[in-house]
Amino acid sequence: MTTEFTPSPLFARVENARRRRRKFSDEQITLAHGSGGRAMHELVEGLFLEYLRNPLLEKLEDQAVFEIGSGRGASRLAFTTDSYVVDPIFFPGGDIGRLAVCGTVNDLAMGGARPLYLSAGFILEEGLAIEDLRRVLASMRDAGGHQGRAARQRR
Repeated sequence: MTTEFTPSPLFARVENARRRRRKFSDEQITLAHGSGGRAMHELVEGLFLEYLRNPLLEKLEDQAVFEIGSGRGASRLAFTTDSYVVDPIFFPGGDIGRLAVCGTVNDLAMGGARPLYLSAGFILEEGLAIEDLRRVLASMRDAGGHQGRAARQRR
C-alpha cells in the first residue's frame, strides 16, 4: 500500500471551476448576501475577488494563515475578521455578542489556530438602547473571557 496521495481528476475539475471568474449580476445587496450561503459565496467570488484578488483571499477560507518573518524566526499566524448584523439581536440561546465571539473563534479554529486576541468592530444602529449594548458587551466578555485571562497570563 502506498502512502502517497494521488488526487482524482475530479479534484482538478472542481479546482478549475472554483478558480473560474464568476459573473455577479445582482443589482442590490439583500440579507441573503450576509447569510453565509450561496448568495454570499456568489458575492465574494463574483465581486470581491474581482477587485481584491490575492493569494490569501483566493483560498476562500474563513481565515488567512500566513508567515511573518523568515528562517528560524518565522511565525505562522492566522487572522480573521467578521461582522454580524442580525435581527433580533437577542435570540434563543444567545445574542449578537456571543455569536460574534464564538463565530470568529470558530473561524480561527477551522484553520487549526489557537485564538490569542480578538478584534471587534461594531455596527451600531441609530436608536439602539444603551442597556442593550451593555448586554451585548457583557455577553462578548463572557463568551471570550477565558481567552482574555490566557492572554493576560502570557504577558
